Amino acid sequence: LLSAAVLVSACSDAANEAPQFVMVADVPGIMTAVLEPAAEVYWDAVGSILDADGVHEFQPETDEEWEAVRNAAFVIAESGNLLMMEGRGANDEAWRAMSLAMVQVGRLAIEAAEAKNTDAVFDAGAEVYAVCSACHAAYALETIPPSELPGN
Repeated sequence: LLSAAVLVSACSDAANEAPQFVMVADVPGIMTAVLEPAAEVYWDAVGSILDADGVHEFQPETDEEWEAVRNAAFVIAESGNLLMMEGRGANDEAWRAMSLAMVQVGRLAIEAAEAKNTDAVFDAGAEVYAVCSACHAAYALETIPPSELPGN
């Protein structure tokens, strides 16, 4: 009975503490294993290809394909939150603004996918690309491991 009381007390104390996050990936890991694959799914969802045979349009055709696009958009949005966790990134206002912009364009991407609107998905993909490009222009050298820099 005493051990049960100690256990309940310990659990009660732990429940009153702020949640502790355990980071698994650093920023380059998030980029390569989480954000980039999701962005590629989203960017590859709709578009057109012009070749010698003409223009070939592509878009999700099934509910499952649209769900994959929507899920990728959620990963994009939530990646912005992952990037804002304390201990990640540059820990300055510009980093926070870039991360928040990722959340915002991710939400736009979710809405477009949920509407199954190919034009909106294409446009949201452009917005995602713009946020990615702006962040990389400001932070790419700080977030790329030295072994992966050009010339190494």
